[in-house]
Amino acid sequence: MSAVLERGLGILECLAGQPEGLPLGAIADRLKIPPSATHRLLIELVDYGYVRQVRDQGDYALSTKLVAMVLDYMGATGIVDFAQPVLDRLAQESGEFVRLAVIDGERLTWVARSQGARRGLRYDPEIDATVRLSCTASGQAWLMTLSDVRALALVKRQGFGATGDYGPNAPASATDLARQLALARKRGYALTVDSFGVGLSSIAVPVRRGSDAVIGVLSIAGPTARLDAKRLAGFAPELHTAARDIALASATSPLFATLRARSEVAMS
Repeated sequence: MSAVLERGLGILECLAGQPEGLPLGAIADRLKIPPSATHRLLIELVDYGYVRQVRDQGDYALSTKLVAMVLDYMGATGIVDFAQPVLDRLAQESGEFVRLAVIDGERLTWVARSQGARRGLRYDPEIDATVRLSCTASGQAWLMTLSDVRALALVKRQGFGATGDYGPNAPASATDLARQLALARKRGYALTVDSFGVGLSSIAVPVRRGSDAVIGVLSIAGPTARLDAKRLAGFAPELHTAARDIALASATSPLFATLRARSEVAMS
């Protein structure tokens, strides 16, 4: 990948989590790009319609062009048609936050969500499409379907994260991770409490289509104050049922056929 393209994509990814926008200096600092080069890239992205200035000489933010592209893509894949009703049903039954992630080569990416909490504490995360593999229930639900060697290789590429970046129960070494994955395999689901973050708990299961490789992960997450390990485990039957429903319906989606092919190439 060329340096210019890498920097341009970096700006888009940086702005994706900042709907209110960021000043030029902050973007340059976060990406460690000289302000002059950052300014040139931003001007080009503005010219092409992917970025806008919130006001004259003000902060930069993503335009709706990328949003429209994503919505067009998601509509074409059929995910909204077949997965959203299942997610909405599970969110209503559990009263918690539900997400679907799909496997794309060596990445796990969240593609759909549904909020079931209507009052009190709610887990409503910022937009961050890429799943942290080592310390989330979703990441571990995928890793538990792989060998320890393969799982650790994927985590090493992404990194465990620095001490203090995540919750106190986040695995900090290969030994910690292997122990958690062994427990997840025995249970048939991954469960994390205060791992990705303090006060956050989650349970996740892989989405399998027949005997094929895993195509995604389905999770339920919420505040630890409401979701201890026992209550999370109680969601396992509903979660497995919903995962089977999504797996059956995914046969109609061209996205999963493509992602499965990419995953098979990455695994070879």
